[in-house]
Amino acid sequence: QVQLVESGGGLVQAGGSLRLSCAASGRTFSTYALAWFRQAPGKERDFVATITGGDSTVYADSVKGRFTISRDNSKNTLTLQMNSLKPEDTAVYYCAAGAVFFPSARKQVYEYWGQGTQVTVSS
Repeated sequence: QVQLVESGGGLVQAGGSLRLSCAASGRTFSTYALAWFRQAPGKERDFVATITGGDSTVYADSVKGRFTISRDNSKNTLTLQMNSLKPEDTAVYYCAAGAVFFPSARKQVYEYWGQGTQVTVSS
């Protein structure tokens, strides 16, 4: 069992930055693929970025060049650095973990999910 807890969300103006963190407890997940998804009101949960145990990364086109995903296996921590934020980035952001060795944007791949953290970008 893996427990995931997100933090770092908040309110920021357009063009600003936020740094989200996801702390994991339970068994270590150094080989797990980790990911961030987001869900805006009335919309489906969408892929944002993923990083494998081998540090391969994939980003959604909408965040490429603005967001950076990273992990620290020694601290069981996943991070999402978000720069140049836009109002359309407003959503609840979720971290997820899955016992796979390849990067995937599919929600079904990820077995464990956090409760989410709200990110609001004002115009």
